[in-house]
Amino acid sequence: MSVVENNKIYRILAVDDTRDNLILVQAILESEGYEIDLVSDGIKALRQVEKSPPDLILLDVMMPGMDGYEVTRRIRNNPAISYIPILLITAFHESSVVEGLDAGADDFIRKPFDTDELLARVRSLLRLKHSLDEQQKMTRQREDFVSRLTHDLRTPLVAADRMLNLFEMETFCKISPEMKQAIAVMIRSNQNLMDMVNTLLEVYRFEAGKKTLNWEVCDLREISEEVVSELSPLTNEKGLTLTIDTSKLNPLSKNAGIIMGDRLELRRVLNNLIANAIKFTDTGGISIRIFETSPSPENQDSVTIEVQDTGYGIAPEDQATIFERFRQGKHKRSGSGLGLHLSHRIVEGHAGTIQVASEVGKGTLFTVQLPKNI
Repeated sequence: MSVVENNKIYRILAVDDTRDNLILVQAILESEGYEIDLVSDGIKALRQVEKSPPDLILLDVMMPGMDGYEVTRRIRNNPAISYIPILLITAFHESSVVEGLDAGADDFIRKPFDTDELLARVRSLLRLKHSLDEQQKMTRQREDFVSRLTHDLRTPLVAADRMLNLFEMETFCKISPEMKQAIAVMIRSNQNLMDMVNTLLEVYRFEAGKKTLNWEVCDLREISEEVVSELSPLTNEKGLTLTIDTSKLNPLSKNAGIIMGDRLELRRVLNNLIANAIKFTDTGGISIRIFETSPSPENQDSVTIEVQDTGYGIAPEDQATIFERFRQGKHKRSGSGLGLHLSHRIVEGHAGTIQVASEVGKGTLFTVQLPKNI
């Protein structure tokens, strides 16, 4: 991968406390068409990287003040700095390759170096940088495409939903019972598709860092009761029980079951967990338990929500990856694999945890723990 082939002039930062070494490196690399920035110590290097990130860093190990290992560690530990390949250079044989690589360097070369070897290592690391940059570019393009697609899909879906409801209400003309039944099926299918589009859009908002949580006081008991009220027709249809147990909440505490969070997003989590439990349960029922965990010196007060069903259960191999994006279960009723992933992202955004425990044929237990922050 040459500079000309990629149609880009790569900029390299060389860091060395010996000026003669910097001039030598500059002469070698500029003769190959690279742009070179020179700095004489680690502090200046860090400032230069933050101000104008290069495509590659050539870094001397032994420098007064801050050595190359520490510079490498600080660059790698700074989340504001995107990945930059680092090639460590040293004149001392006792310098540790292991320490350099553990610090986050990508390659190592000793002085006096062979010019061809130096250029080969530079080309190799720039190939790596180019490959990763292209992958990130493709990821951003994909996320932008999905975001735009899901946003644009909502318009015709909303329009179709409104029109189907007008048909069902016989706004335009009388329709037969058979036609009403067919329209009801179409409305449900359209709503399912709308839910999938909304979920996909929310997932990409989280992953693109564009999701903002609206913090307010949230009563998890009240939110759970609302969700159960909405979903109870589904359990009635299947002959399942659906119960909420809040007996372990302190009746004398005005903050029992209350946390700071985004009400809409927490409602989405509960709706997804309870609806999933109904979906995969044919006999028995679903139990929701809400209680507060005992405070400890290490942890702040938190509220725990358990959603337990008597359904099919989840295979052990699926439990390990169940919260991953697009990870579908093997059951024929499994959906897009986005709902649990989104729930995990929402809980994570509230500094909480979500876990699953399940046994095939005996049911599943999802446990959500959320800090109160009140």
